[in-house]
Amino acid sequence: MSSGRSRSRAGATVAAALTLALGLGIRAAAAGDVAKYAGDALYTVLLQALVVLAVPRVKPVAAAGTALGISWAIELWQLSGVPAELSARSVIARLVLGSTFNPPDLFWYAVGAALGWLVHRLVHARIARRSHQVAGC
Repeated sequence: MSSGRSRSRAGATVAAALTLALGLGIRAAAAGDVAKYAGDALYTVLLQALVVLAVPRVKPVAAAGTALGISWAIELWQLSGVPAELSARSVIARLVLGSTFNPPDLFWYAVGAALGWLVHRLVHARIARRSHQVAGC
């Protein structure tokens, strides 16, 4: 495995851990809509980190788009009632799938995708600049 992929995977792992910690911190410190919608945005950021973990060379826009698509698909799946049934039986299913469709969630997932894209893009650009400098160009 190349060192670039290893660095991408390490960075994605750190990003996922920080996103989880931030989400838990917000949930502990805030309530109501602030906690809910911040959680929605961070859900998509976490998915983006997992996409980068699985595919280290993925472009920021593709990672953000994939995370957003997964978030929206799960939210729309809630219209079927299947996630609610699974969530009633499992805390993990409730955390991963949710239970009730809520249209504003779609917007907040897009906010998370945009935030994830921005951070990924900035990190990607910084790494590219550093690699360019190391190569002596």
